[in-house]
Amino acid sequence: MTRTRHLRSCAILLAFAAGWAGVVSASAEETEPVSTNFNLAGPTAGGKQFWTDRFIHNGWRIQRNVLTGHHRLLDAKNVRRAWGTYDGCRNEFEQFRQELDLPPVCGRVLVTLHGLGRSRSSMAGIGKYLADNGPFTWINVSYASTRDSVDGHARALAEVIDGLDQPEEIHFVAHSLGNLVIRRYLARREADTRSASDTDRVGRKHPPLGRIVMLAPPNQGAAIAERLKNNDLFRIIAGTSGHQLADQWDQLEQQLATPPCPFGIVAGGRGDKGVNNPLLKGDDDFVVTVEETRLPGAADFLVVPRLHTFIMDDLMVRENTLRFLKHGYFVSDEGRQVIAKIP
Repeated sequence: MTRTRHLRSCAILLAFAAGWAGVVSASAEETEPVSTNFNLAGPTAGGKQFWTDRFIHNGWRIQRNVLTGHHRLLDAKNVRRAWGTYDGCRNEFEQFRQELDLPPVCGRVLVTLHGLGRSRSSMAGIGKYLADNGPFTWINVSYASTRDSVDGHARALAEVIDGLDQPEEIHFVAHSLGNLVIRRYLARREADTRSASDTDRVGRKHPPLGRIVMLAPPNQGAAIAERLKNNDLFRIIAGTSGHQLADQWDQLEQQLATPPCPFGIVAGGRGDKGVNNPLLKGDDDFVVTVEETRLPGAADFLVVPRLHTFIMDDLMVRENTLRFLKHGYFVSDEGRQVIAKIP
């Protein structure tokens, strides 16, 4: 009896973590091509550490749960409208799309991507600022950053972008690990383009790239992750992607592309005027050093006195990010701090 109760308790806890709203049985793999289950529309938290976006359209999104493999369709207010397989949720969305006459996602699309252990809410402020002050259709992507590999995150990002209607070009603004996800996406995109046949190129055309702004990116790895790799708490919290930064950087780095479009880097650093992380060497934002953010080929480079976690919330950072997206520089064309490409 005790064992039965224990198993029942574990099942209930798993259902709670997956956000099933009391439903405790679903296959980890999709066994039906199109399927949705009985649904009671109800509010959700929008997806935090256990949900990854696979489709986004005007605030609506289809997410996959990394623990169970099932999908759910959320509306723009994070109310669950359907759940089951991806195709089932997509069919349900198409019905809502027609009923609500949702406009296509087109024009200059701006994609924002959060960092390790965060959710899309961390990029909500800067994303709204850029959308309100720039000519962009904004998409804020969320992914289960601690529960999958960088390659897995990149695959999900590719699905989101492939699901857009007819964007004229794609711009990116990402924080920390999100930049490595974008670089992995670009590497996969480049490989896909090289290997595609002429027919494939006609049938599936990647949207043109605009500009990219990297906020506190660990482009050269993260010494802090390597220092903490034997810490049990770090390994639990940071998950698979953190493990790649800590133990597998040499392999991961080989899978990352240098953006083939104009990109700028904003690093956090206090110079001689602030306190740095004693676990790191050189100027830093308490998580990533200034040197670790550098990437040859950058069109501009900017160091601001801000901490890693909150760099995207700073008004000056937002203003400079918008300027780069519009003009290709942070402060001025003459004052650009270019990082030369390696010959």
